[in-house]
Amino acid sequence: MAVSAVLLHGHARAEGLRAEGIAVLGVVDAVADALALRPDVLVVDLTGPDALADIAAASDDGAAVLAVSGSGEHTEVLAAVRAGATGYVVDGGRPWDVADAVARLAAGEPAYGPGLAATVLEASGGAAPDVRLTGRESDVLRLVVEGLTARQVATRLGLSPRTVENHVQHLLRKLPVSNRAALVRYAIEHGLA
Repeated sequence: MAVSAVLLHGHARAEGLRAEGIAVLGVVDAVADALALRPDVLVVDLTGPDALADIAAASDDGAAVLAVSGSGEHTEVLAAVRAGATGYVVDGGRPWDVADAVARLAAGEPAYGPGLAATVLEASGGAAPDVRLTGRESDVLRLVVEGLTARQVATRLGLSPRTVENHVQHLLRKLPVSNRAALVRYAIEHGLA
């Protein structure tokens, strides 16, 4: 089954995403119209007139939201994440970068372009909640936030992919989140990784 997306103010990206195998259900100008199409991911072009408000409205509805911009400035990245974006990618004219991020978000994984998760983590000044993570859970969480797969985390930490998945499941139970994308967002907002 193909991953579906709706683009908000992103007319120029539609054809590139289609070429990369993403089912583009539409290009709309209102969040309500986008959500009515029930996409796997809502792609919000940050050049839209009310992009941050659109992200907040969509994320309040529980939608996976990918913010796309031509800029990777940390203030813009942080503003999008704080508004509710579950992923952020800089569009450098390579549609496969955006398509990959859409596919990752649809699979419930974090989707941040290279270096962007670190930017958000460094800029995040959120107070840490009263949650106690083990050292290994913190290590796994930090690497998941960086966008690594379970296999890549396992290789870095000298663990089996199954053990990494067990740690991720423990994190999902400890924190008030339901999937990897929400886990990444929560960790960034609360300075856990």
